[in-house]
Amino acid sequence: MTSPVWDPAQYLRFADERTRPLRDLLARVPALPNPSDPVILDIGCGPGNSTAVLRARWPHARLTGVDNSAPMLATARTDGEPTADYLLADARDYDPAPAGPDLIVSNATLQWIDGHLDLVPRWAGALRLGGTVAFQVPGNFDAPSHTLLAELRRGPRWRGLLGDDDTRAGVHPPERYLDALTAAGCAPDVWETTYRTLLPGPDPVLAWVKGTALRPVLTRLTDPARQAAFLAEYGALLREAYPAGPHGTVFPFRRIFAVGTRA
Repeated sequence: MTSPVWDPAQYLRFADERTRPLRDLLARVPALPNPSDPVILDIGCGPGNSTAVLRARWPHARLTGVDNSAPMLATARTDGEPTADYLLADARDYDPAPAGPDLIVSNATLQWIDGHLDLVPRWAGALRLGGTVAFQVPGNFDAPSHTLLAELRRGPRWRGLLGDDDTRAGVHPPERYLDALTAAGCAPDVWETTYRTLLPGPDPVLAWVKGTALRPVLTRLTDPARQAAFLAEYGALLREAYPAGPHGTVFPFRRIFAVGTRA
């Protein structure tokens, strides 16, 4: 999979919509084992919008955001949650055990990581007794936003420039996350939700995926003219798949949630 170059401003264009699943995830997190001074890790914190939500929920936490994108962390330090600590590290290699966390949160990150089920026992094992690991991932990879992108990039016009690698590492059915949490010694709480988000403006679905699924493509298409041609072709397909209505464009967005508390 192409490692994407992230654009914090583009990602934050729909900050409220992207943050809503995190708020729903945190609503199911039980009381932390050290409520007066909890240690919380935000793995894949991006530009700090998720870290800010964690700070609002646990104002006195020792809060650390972890991400492998320096531009994202720069935005997090200034505009996300300036009172948190931040660490430049890859989720695949980062060891949370020395922090002794009460809570590990990962918001829309694991879908980018091949073999991310292997992280579940590592994260669960790092928790204090009674601590919680909570993550959510997009479950809409069979939606037109992703299938059309895959078909287009593998077509004769773009295959030579973009290759055959996928734009994602992928996610698993909810049952796999439930099994992984149980095997790691956690009491699991796993569910899924499909949001129907009303997006405003012209080409709003294209604007949405520019901040996420399109990043590997835009990273590889460095020539501005080629970028523009690809976006024009893909945008036309999205307009047909997601027609605008009188009040905006409805964008169905399925999410998978998993919370596990270490018994």
